[in-house]
Amino acid sequence: MDNFYVDIFSTKGLEYGLVIVFLISLVIFWRILQKPAPSRVPGSAGAATIPRVEWFAMANGLYYHQGHSWARPEGEDLVSIGIDDFAQRLLGKADAVRLPAVGASVGQGERGWMFRFGTRAIDLLSPVGGTVVEVNTELLSSPGIINDDPYGKGWILKVRNPKLPANLKNLLRGGLASSWMEQTVSQLRQRIAPDGVPVLQDGGVPVAGFARNVSPDHWDELAREFLLTS
Repeated sequence: MDNFYVDIFSTKGLEYGLVIVFLISLVIFWRILQKPAPSRVPGSAGAATIPRVEWFAMANGLYYHQGHSWARPEGEDLVSIGIDDFAQRLLGKADAVRLPAVGASVGQGERGWMFRFGTRAIDLLSPVGGTVVEVNTELLSSPGIINDDPYGKGWILKVRNPKLPANLKNLLRGGLASSWMEQTVSQLRQRIAPDGVPVLQDGGVPVAGFARNVSPDHWDELAREFLLTS
């Protein structure tokens, strides 16, 4: 009968190797699980974002007007327009939205559309000028879409302007937009602090319609101050 020989040392070495590989894989898998999820703008359908500035999210790739509206280029001379996260939180859910007619002209930095809250009306400034080629008619029956998805489904107008690049140069984006939002938050803190009015939910995020909490009787005047329509 042939002798059957097993090299116990090489067998043990193989077992040790498998154990080491398993432990390394376990560590890698654990680190993946512990990695924080990237910040997303609510309802942005996975759109990339620049870092949240204090309480407010800002979508990347947009041009921001200091009246808290934004512009997203859709082509050589076409742009989508909406309002930012700060504006929708400041105002809360509108009772109605009044949009310009298709074919109407809007001017950069001029009144573009209106939100109605009960008997009070708030105008918003268009970030660019041009001819209105499309409006988001869903907002007429469901204004809350703007609050749920300010950078996506909550777009308001589409405007065509052959001189669009010149308009975009007057707007803020990237780091400049972040710095501007930091200044806005600082201005908001100064308005909140004197009265000590609670405007934050658990977690430190301003409640929807927080202008009413800061100034219950004159919230519309406060909103116009921040939206530059006062």
